[in-house]
Amino acid sequence: MNFQDRPSLLLVDDRPCTFTNYILARSDIDVHLLRFEDSRADLPQSYLTATEDRPSFWVNDKESLEHEADRYRKWLVGSENRPTRFCNPSEPHQEAAQEFAREVGLPHLTSTQVRWVRNKADMKRRLREVGLRTAEYARVSSKSDVDDFGRVNGWPVVLKPVDSFACIDTFLLNNRAELESQDLPDRPMMVESYQGGTEGECCALIQDGRVLDVWPSFMPSRPLEMLDGAMNANISDRLLEHSPSSIRETVEAIVRAFQIDHGYLHMEYFFDGHETVVGEVGLRIAGCEITANHGLAYGFDVFGATLDVYLGRRPNLSYTGDRVVGDLLLPMPESGVITEITASEKLKRLPGVVEANIRVQRGDLVSTRRASHHSAGYVHVAGGSVADVQSRMQVVLDTFELVVHPTLDG
Repeated sequence: MNFQDRPSLLLVDDRPCTFTNYILARSDIDVHLLRFEDSRADLPQSYLTATEDRPSFWVNDKESLEHEADRYRKWLVGSENRPTRFCNPSEPHQEAAQEFAREVGLPHLTSTQVRWVRNKADMKRRLREVGLRTAEYARVSSKSDVDDFGRVNGWPVVLKPVDSFACIDTFLLNNRAELESQDLPDRPMMVESYQGGTEGECCALIQDGRVLDVWPSFMPSRPLEMLDGAMNANISDRLLEHSPSSIRETVEAIVRAFQIDHGYLHMEYFFDGHETVVGEVGLRIAGCEITANHGLAYGFDVFGATLDVYLGRRPNLSYTGDRVVGDLLLPMPESGVITEITASEKLKRLPGVVEANIRVQRGDLVSTRRASHHSAGYVHVAGGSVADVQSRMQVVLDTFELVVHPTLDG
């Protein structure tokens, strides 16, 4: 294959992830990395060194995107195979990445679509416009706004930034007293009614405006509970044990409402056994290792299929598996220097464990973060049912040990 026949992709790279690693390991495509200076701290030096042979364009956040797009075009001069396709796996850089793609003439979301998939208040407004059910919500700028909402709609409420992800700066407030003790972050905020029922997730691949398939997940604990130490896991609900049978119709309605042409859609929802309430929607690869769960459970190359959609090629969705698989994030509850940690080889010997990936080691200085994706690593666990997988995950948690020696600030 000569370079004229090879697909060429501009890929946003603001943190190492399994999907990016998969793409970089492919030898049949050319990849240019789009990086943002404001995310340099999230790209470890070891990762930068390992990818230093890749064409990488750094966007200076102190300059306009028009200026940076012009600089990018000059940077491409002399390149044999310039990118003609674009993929953004990043939630926090959604706005800047899509605007940059537009400036350089690559496939992109419009500014309106970005608001629908990024700004949670605009998102819920659009969902309600097309007849989908969401939680009651309101934009807020003060505690008195939150209190007014709680008095009208009832407590508890969920306070969150309109553009957050991974539960960062998101809080469950059970009553007015908890509101009074909570500081509002200095960023645009919203409040919404707390939803009962089961909280779940669903991923989908979209091509030419059509949903190719959907893959629901079950969460043993809600994300806000995970922040307080509950099991942090997602289990691909291959057998639809906990997910609504109408989940595909819900996703198709969202795709029509947001006028999505192609991509990987990830959404969170609530289900009370009768009705689905849409929580949040993102047009990017799912967080943690949720996407990998689907590939392992259904028995197909999920990352390859996703890449094909972004390259404009028909993906192979021939499934060969019939099991339930989930990812369990390993807890890292304290800040300090790691003195003891369970080896991944020991975890791999536990029942159902398919893979174990520990990102830290003895001697590392680690810090806690209030984010649902923060962890010491992850394991993939397989079983015959959701309950089976969840039980095996608990065995992993009971086995895993991480000891940290606290350090004094400063």
